[in-house]
Amino acid sequence: MHLLIPAAGMGRRMGSDRNKLLLTLLGKPLIAWTLAAANASRHIAWIGIICQPDDESDLKDILAEVSLTKPVQLVTGGATRQESVYNGLQALPAAADRVLIHDGARCLATPDLLDRCALAIMDCPGLIAAVPVKDTIKIVDKAGLINSTPDRNYLWAAQTPQGFDVNLLKQCHDRGRDNAWEVTDDAALFEKCDLPVRIVEGEETNLKITTPVDLAIAEFILRQRQGI
Repeated sequence: MHLLIPAAGMGRRMGSDRNKLLLTLLGKPLIAWTLAAANASRHIAWIGIICQPDDESDLKDILAEVSLTKPVQLVTGGATRQESVYNGLQALPAAADRVLIHDGARCLATPDLLDRCALAIMDCPGLIAAVPVKDTIKIVDKAGLINSTPDRNYLWAAQTPQGFDVNLLKQCHDRGRDNAWEVTDDAALFEKCDLPVRIVEGEETNLKITTPVDLAIAEFILRQRQGI
């Protein structure tokens, strides 16, 4: 299985002036935790890290320290996540027919989750890891007034990895570029192209590190896992 890790963003909501994936968690960069899970996966055989040129030197230093047993390729990212994934798809080896896409900021995803998604994508064209929503969700208008309360039995919070048939996803990205679609994840491109996307149950601990509070929660989770 081929894995693309979008890692080309900045840490503005983290209050950082650098790529947040270079920030440390228990003494290791966030991206190092993500890479460790990918390296421990039984089914991932190739890793592509989509990054900005300014971060390549730091990432090469990190790769030298973590000593992965799987081939890793650095891919130049774009101005948006969508553009970055497009670039990543073009850099996949010619033999790649399925791909997992996993945000580098979700550094607590376990090898088991990656493996479950890697197996599931062999039987469907597209999937996302997701968890059922626990909170009651309100639809609110621009004035701050509640319009409706959707049934949370049908609501899932999207995570990554997301998995796809490579050729289909490339076609969806091409249509997105032609029609100037702007989406926040690749599943949305599949949806716009009327292609099915399956849910694979994710992990409650698979949070996305976005703010300093997320970083503190992630440290707590890791300390529990490691018994420290």
